[in-house]
Amino acid sequence: MVSADAIRTAVGILGNVIALALFLSPVPTFIQIWKKRSVEQFSPAPYLATLLNCMLWVLYGLPIVHPHSMLVITINGTGFVIELSYVLLYIYYSEGKMRLRVLAIFLLECLFVAVTTVLVLTLAHTHERRSLIVGSMCVFVCILMYVAPLSVMKMVLTTRSVEYMPFFLSLASFANGVCWTTYALIRFDLFITIPNGLGTLFGLGQLILYATFYKSTQRQIAERKSKGEMSLTEVVVMNGDPKKVANGNHASEIREI
Repeated sequence: MVSADAIRTAVGILGNVIALALFLSPVPTFIQIWKKRSVEQFSPAPYLATLLNCMLWVLYGLPIVHPHSMLVITINGTGFVIELSYVLLYIYYSEGKMRLRVLAIFLLECLFVAVTTVLVLTLAHTHERRSLIVGSMCVFVCILMYVAPLSVMKMVLTTRSVEYMPFFLSLASFANGVCWTTYALIRFDLFITIPNGLGTLFGLGQLILYATFYKSTQRQIAERKSKGEMSLTEVVVMNGDPKKVANGNHASEIREI
């Protein structure tokens, strides 16, 4: 018979794989941003929240804070590099106040983690105390990471469009939440259960919104494309004579000046 610990370990490994998929899920979004050279209406909140989350979990996994947590360091270290790339790309392709706002939040996050590291290592002198302090902060920020997409969900409800709520990010968030909630319930761990249980609910909510507004989103995109084609006017000028040219369903007279 397979032991609970073996099942928990297997689920934890699966959780690492899904977490990596979660970190990589915004790649199609940033390919689109790169091609259009604009962040359009995409929100930076999920990437900023996830970046802070990864930095704190890397701190938590350090041997001087919480020994024997190498898997925590590897997955969150990888996530840190990936999320840092997203944030820097967002800053590069955003403009004006949005660029300054994202840059300011990014710098504040780095400062916060640096100050936290110094204070924890100098004021807390045992692994237990350091683990408790940093672990509690990780839980709080992890909740923020899952709650961050609420701003996007509000926009979806307002516009009735899921165009700027990436499907793969929502799906990966839901799968990640389910996996780590299961992991925490096999051998109950409150600190893991709370944020990932909420992550499961928020991920499910995003998928429900996607299913609800997918068709209306496709209609809006089709209407925009149709209006773009209607706005194109072909002008033909021959020998200074006026010509009737089609502009959608109407005709306009173009004269040579």
